[in-house]
Amino acid sequence: MKIKRKIIEAVVLAAFFLLLLFGMPRYVIERVIVDGPSMESTLLDEDNILVEKVSRYFGALHRFDVIVFYPSEEAKESRGRYYIKRIIGLPGETVQIIGETIYINGEPLEENYGSTEMAKAGIAAEPLTLGKDEYFVLGDNRSISKDSRSAEVGVVPLSRVGGKLMLRIFPLDRFGTVNE
Repeated sequence: MKIKRKIIEAVVLAAFFLLLLFGMPRYVIERVIVDGPSMESTLLDEDNILVEKVSRYFGALHRFDVIVFYPSEEAKESRGRYYIKRIIGLPGETVQIIGETIYINGEPLEENYGSTEMAKAGIAAEPLTLGKDEYFVLGDNRSISKDSRSAEVGVVPLSRVGGKLMLRIFPLDRFGTVNE
């Protein structure tokens, strides 16, 4: 009986280990590599970051959080191409961009994340009201970022948010929290 019990314990322990090994990256924390300059100077091309994937389920996404999201449901399902951007507009808010100024519900937004001029307002040239679970996101390098201003990307539904930036882990000389 003791041998049988030891075998069962080993199988349960192995199953738990495999669940942690394969489940943690998919459901809790995942390493993501920044691809491109759209978030400069906050994040640089090839920075390795950790993204936590739990807070989105508890309504813990806030203005100015940096998130990873998928441009389509197909990309999400295949865990393919993703974007990394900063949340500017929250569910239920009205966003409009006039010149260099972002307006939230008709009030100018005070922020200093944009590292370059914002030449195009795109779909936010006219007031854009976000739905119950929709976010308006911008890259920090606004002159080149493909973000919610583009009809191709548009507003980001919560269902396509992969997670929220937690920590930069590489390169080592920039290791640590990201000054959001």
